[in-house]
Amino acid sequence: QLQLVESGGGLVQPGGSLRLSCVASGFSLGSYKIGWFRQAPGKEREGVSCITKNDDGTNYADSVKGRFTISRDNSKNTVYLQMNSLRPEDTAVYYCAGEWSIYTTFCTLLDGKGRYPYRGQGTQVTVSS
Repeated sequence: QLQLVESGGGLVQPGGSLRLSCVASGFSLGSYKIGWFRQAPGKEREGVSCITKNDDGTNYADSVKGRFTISRDNSKNTVYLQMNSLRPEDTAVYYCAGEWSIYTTFCTLLDGKGRYPYRGQGTQVTVSS
């Protein structure tokens, strides 16, 4: 059974940092591109960042560029999202999602229409003083 589990969320003050982890079980993460998405109350889910299966392509939403960094360690079947300089508007439930991929240096931040069909349950990130 393909499963993704996120961890690392929590409460942090503005300007603080968190590192989210997405661990895969039941399959090798090395064949999948992985995206991080978030959804705040009353808002639509948005793509935050993604990384290609070979770690040679990444993509970031404009709102997090320069603050968030995505990385992966296929030997640990894990993808990370390092979040620095957090803002109250970053408050949301963060999800990781995977999609089997051929070799490519591009990944999309769009989901739906069959993209990123494997999803975790999410981890809450709250940025507040």
